[in-house]
Amino acid sequence: MTLPLTLPASLIDTHHVDPTADGWGFMTHHVVATPTGDTYALSGAGRYRGEAARSTDPAEQNFNCQMITRHSPDGTPTATALFGQPRPDGTPSAIERGESPTLAVLPDGTVALTSKPGSTHLISPDLSRVLASWTMPWGWEEEKARTGDPYAASIALTPSGRLLCTTPEYHLSNWAGAHPNIVALSEPGSTLAPGSKATLRAIATHDSRTARQTDADQYPHVRFRGAPVGRGNRPAPSLTEILSKDAHSPYDYVNSRMGRPAPLGDDLFVVPVFGKIYRSGNRGQVFAFALLDDQGVVRGRLEGLDPYKDSPFTGFCFTVVADPHRGRAFHLNRYGLYAWNADGRLRSRISTQDKPFKALTHFALLECTPAGELLLAHHKQHLLLRVPVPEELDGLADAVETALKGYGTGRNALKKQYAPVNWHWVDSSAQVHHL
Repeated sequence: MTLPLTLPASLIDTHHVDPTADGWGFMTHHVVATPTGDTYALSGAGRYRGEAARSTDPAEQNFNCQMITRHSPDGTPTATALFGQPRPDGTPSAIERGESPTLAVLPDGTVALTSKPGSTHLISPDLSRVLASWTMPWGWEEEKARTGDPYAASIALTPSGRLLCTTPEYHLSNWAGAHPNIVALSEPGSTLAPGSKATLRAIATHDSRTARQTDADQYPHVRFRGAPVGRGNRPAPSLTEILSKDAHSPYDYVNSRMGRPAPLGDDLFVVPVFGKIYRSGNRGQVFAFALLDDQGVVRGRLEGLDPYKDSPFTGFCFTVVADPHRGRAFHLNRYGLYAWNADGRLRSRISTQDKPFKALTHFALLECTPAGELLLAHHKQHLLLRVPVPEELDGLADAVETALKGYGTGRNALKKQYAPVNWHWVDSSAQVHHL
């Protein structure tokens, strides 16, 4: 199935957006699907024209917002929540515009919105209300005052409903600000809900350089050995130290960055770690997709990728997704689509150099659905392609080829329905909520 990643018509009308003009943009950050087939797409739209922001003409003023759109199982947009900029009556939005935002749908249907460095918001399934917020503001003054009440920078769910999270820490090495640094897991039976901030058990540390930390850098909901994580009370050795043992140089993973962990099951997870990004070319830089169990033991890696030939640094394709119900992991970058089983063996490599799969370079892999479908978003055409994954990963290439052939047919049908301008799909049917 192909579905449009839509913009609400009211947003286009309010800001007098010309879809053919330069100086504004729209992109999709993340997409998740529910077991019943509903799809939630998290996107952002904005325009910047410098001094034009002082203009009284809505067509010239700057704007910057984010939105979540719910699609029914047949792909129809049913509701959109706008946030990150003042509401139409001028009151502040209940949700700040976040960096690297992601979504998760909790077992009761509540939508969890997370963003760096550690903000979490719970939103009703119909997108009409913010149910709870735990925020971690940016900025030097906020860091100095320790304002806010953070929870997680990302959340993913295991099959039984446990929360697999990254949580932030201040005062790592000589870095300023807070950074996602802890991989943490909720205990069975605990829930995240208004008035219930589920306690998380730390199972891995990315970077253990914490000499500058004080008691003010600890958060009671992230614990290790019965006490809040901080300074030396944390899982050890760190992922940086573990991965450096097998690297060509002990400094390869210094100042590396950790991606969003993905659950391969209730007790096995993929944790991506990428070497430092340089201003010059980064192709060939180190990276690892570590396999971590629920006790914090590194059980291996997703094998079979070459640091240069399969580099995720070209185009900065840093997402790894997993199907925890079937124990499979997937990664898409400019060189190929890759699939592994739960023990880390590479079961499928689909090269984007092969003619049937060249179109994959125009897509970003965003998530895997509970039904075992890959969700791929087209960078420029703003369409979401669902790729059913066969039970045997050896047949993945045929499934992808079939989906790519059907993409054009689905796109043409949607063009007749929406009449997009410059590949922007404007919808007026979904109910819009200003959070």
